[in-house]
Amino acid sequence: MIRVFDQYIPTRTVLELLTDFVVLMLAAVLSAVTLMVLSQGNDPDLAVVPVTLLPAMFFAGLQLLLYVTFGVYQRDRVGSLRVLLICVTLSMVFSLAPLYFLLGGLFFHHGHALRFLGLAYFYQLLGVFLIRLPLLGAYKSRFWSRNILIVGSGSDAQIQASDIIDHAGGIYRVTGFYPSGHESGSAGPLPAPLFSRDLALDALVAHHRIDEIVVAVREQRGGALPLRQLLDCRILGVPVHSLAAFSERLKGEVPLDSLKASWLIFGEGFSQGVLRTVIKRVFDWVVALALLLVLWPVMLLAALAIRLEDGGPIIFRQERVGLYGKSFWCLKFRSMRTDAEKDGVARWAQANDSRITRVGRFIRKTRIDELPQLFNVLKGEMSLVGPRPERPSFVAQLTAAVPYYAIRHSVKPGVTGWAQVRFSYGASLSEARRKLQFDLYYVKNHSLILDLQIILETVRVVIFGEGAR
Repeated sequence: MIRVFDQYIPTRTVLELLTDFVVLMLAAVLSAVTLMVLSQGNDPDLAVVPVTLLPAMFFAGLQLLLYVTFGVYQRDRVGSLRVLLICVTLSMVFSLAPLYFLLGGLFFHHGHALRFLGLAYFYQLLGVFLIRLPLLGAYKSRFWSRNILIVGSGSDAQIQASDIIDHAGGIYRVTGFYPSGHESGSAGPLPAPLFSRDLALDALVAHHRIDEIVVAVREQRGGALPLRQLLDCRILGVPVHSLAAFSERLKGEVPLDSLKASWLIFGEGFSQGVLRTVIKRVFDWVVALALLLVLWPVMLLAALAIRLEDGGPIIFRQERVGLYGKSFWCLKFRSMRTDAEKDGVARWAQANDSRITRVGRFIRKTRIDELPQLFNVLKGEMSLVGPRPERPSFVAQLTAAVPYYAIRHSVKPGVTGWAQVRFSYGASLSEARRKLQFDLYYVKNHSLILDLQIILETVRVVIFGEGAR
């Protein structure tokens, strides 16, 4: 794992990014060279080869952004050639128009720009098959996997092992389990060997070439942990992680069941400050204004459709809880019937909720109903990215039932958020607990880089209709 701006990025992902950048740069340069060869030097409108490095960087940069947007580097999304090719094809489709006008305006005549892009896309696909896929196969080999030893063999240890197998995508490999002092065996079948506690931990780590140790033991008092041996391993350079810390890195969420207040207090994260606040506010202003300028036709069509369907109000104002627990009026396009809560009782929105109108179903699925909140962003009541604001009645219930729920109010609520791009729409107490784990991760690790990642992934969620409500 490599830590960049408080975000843990797997080494394999960094290698994939570098590989893709080289492939894309090579595709663009080869495209320009091919055009020059075909013209046989008789076309003065074509740039010379050294000048093509700049359009190549534009080409590679935009394609990489679209790769991130469509989830090329998410282990749980791209697990086959078919899905990878779909993502690459989508990046080509969505980059065609902006690259055509950009390159045609700055470097080539528009006719040459179209030929340049056509050849670049061809070489891009060729590079995917000849360079990207073979290297991806090499990255999946055990040479790039990190061996994990889990201390503990109970239910927490088994859940952690399952999470590694399901989410790590070959980044980690569970080598075995080392029982704690309170465990005589395992609660069920284990996916890796259970070592004897009689073995010295440092010798075990050296023999099996363990790269990291995860302590999956909730009760750590009374000699449950081999503390001296763990310290020896740590001194030798082997990282030792708590269950919460490793889960945070692995899944991008903070697990509530194994969370301790001491880890939140003494651990890293929760960075605030005047500079960070100012940068985020300027970022919110600029992007919100840009989105309003681009999306106002969509908002106008949505408003007309809502009014034509039932003649009711277009904008729905609802009290929500924001920064430091202060209430504000959140704006949305109305997606439910006007009598949806005629008895005055707040209810969770459910999948296939009968209160949702036909227009409302579409604008909720495409997230168009959230666009009026850009005005909340301009007013400073919300941010573009942050935990989604909840209603006061729901906040009261969740604060009483879910530990650490109030922490999410230490940052401004957002139009979109980490939970919205990583988890489906929550409509119950149990789903609210799971969403909080993602919200805690965001509050603990929020940065401008993470905000940009969430905005890009929101585009994918809208395009593919993920987490439809």
